[in-house]
Amino acid sequence: MPDPFPNQPEAISIEPLTVRISTAVQLTGISRSRIYELIESGDLETVKVGRSTLIPYKSLKALTRT
Repeated sequence: MPDPFPNQPEAISIEPLTVRISTAVQLTGISRSRIYELIESGDLETVKVGRSTLIPYKSLKALTRT
């Protein structure tokens, strides 16, 4: 079947650079306390921006691939 929109570029998936801990909980289904345990053990990277603790999305993806 021919492409109905031949001149349209393919959709590009944009991933966030970082996510908040609450978002990481929602994305992974891992509990908030377990996220903090993973941070404490060094299995999950964090970045502090002001008072916010952010998790690099690549670190979260690496965690769920293992």
